[in-house]
Amino acid sequence: MDIDTLPMGEDRNAGLLARRHAAVSGGVATATGLFADRAENAEIWDVAGRRYIDFAGGIGVLNVGHRHPRVMDAVQRQLARYTHTAFQVMAYEPYVALTERLNALAPFDGPAKSILFSTGAEAVENAVKIARAATGRPGVIAFTGAFHGRTALTMALTGKVAPYKRAFGSSPPDIYHLPFPAERYGVSVDDSLKALSFLFAADIAPAQVAAIVLEPVQGEGGFHPAPAALFARLREICDLHGVLLIADEVQSGFGRTGRMFGVEHSGVQPDMITVAKSLAGGFPLAGVVGRAALMDAVEPGGLGGTYGGSPVACAAALAVLDVFEDEELLARADRIGDRVRTRVAGFVGRNDLAPVTPPRGPGAMVAFDLVTSHGGSTPDAAMAKRVAARALERGLLLLTCGLFGETIRFLAPLTISDSVLDEGLDILEASLSLADAA
Repeated sequence: MDIDTLPMGEDRNAGLLARRHAAVSGGVATATGLFADRAENAEIWDVAGRRYIDFAGGIGVLNVGHRHPRVMDAVQRQLARYTHTAFQVMAYEPYVALTERLNALAPFDGPAKSILFSTGAEAVENAVKIARAATGRPGVIAFTGAFHGRTALTMALTGKVAPYKRAFGSSPPDIYHLPFPAERYGVSVDDSLKALSFLFAADIAPAQVAAIVLEPVQGEGGFHPAPAALFARLREICDLHGVLLIADEVQSGFGRTGRMFGVEHSGVQPDMITVAKSLAGGFPLAGVVGRAALMDAVEPGGLGGTYGGSPVACAAALAVLDVFEDEELLARADRIGDRVRTRVAGFVGRNDLAPVTPPRGPGAMVAFDLVTSHGGSTPDAAMAKRVAARALERGLLLLTCGLFGETIRFLAPLTISDSVLDEGLDILEASLSLADAA
């Protein structure tokens, strides 16, 4: 049955949900039982006509909001010219123009080059391929709690078993993990570095390591920023042993942290960064930006993909970069973050609300944890799930994350108005209420 023939109301969501369960693989989860009908900036309306404030942003994809007018205009103009040629067959100017702008933004000194793909996992996987080609080494080191993708290689890099690795068999070889330094979990920078020294002594010589991959702020791992001291020591170790340092900016990039790239907070320069998510304002696009000599280490034809660097997505991304400049979204990210942190800090210790930790994270990449007692540290994933469900009933779309699922994260568009942001925070506060039996 065509959904447009149904009357407005809850049956539209229920009918689509039944079709979804009958037709779509159970391997893909959906956080809600709702279906989108239309969206604008930081608001979504479902097929029943109900409005939701969007604090999820398509999992960090919509830093410039849903359907930003300048992005939509750029896409429409590109659609009128051509939609696909495959860059490997007949190249096109939007790809070149975008890589030029990404190279100019690269968070390291010296000449840069870029290559474009479609997804964050592709970007990370190809960054590893480039690192291996450039160094002639197989080993790659990542961190617990990290999320780098769901392909065979990036799933191996991801530092969380459930649900990403369970039941998929053996991981590719030459992938190693270090404990990520997070005070919440009792791991310090020294602990991480000690584990690295043990790894070099017991499992793989540094001369066999191609790269260390690190999120400047862990995404799925709970929005834990990588300490600047860790980045500094890793840079020293990488330089000493000829290892490349890769910053995975898929979720922390494009202004989310108040800098264009999260690694800029550390003062350390990586050798490559991976980008995706908010790069193209909702269109599938990803890339690797790296030092030029490294990016040319792979022979022609060794990298690519049929849809990589779609001209429509490239046009959208160029408009996204214009919006960042013209609307000063980096400064806006800091203002949003300050507003959110101030409000969440006011929830801490309140006996009428579920126990929460103080907020953390740079810029607008903010999160807090649900815990079992005020001032405690035992994660309460069940309460986090209940809070997200209560918020949804009130019209706020929230996402959880964290090692145990205890974390509430904020990924609202950087273009959200103060009034809509405050409305969402009001709903969050009400959803944390212990008196709420919903």
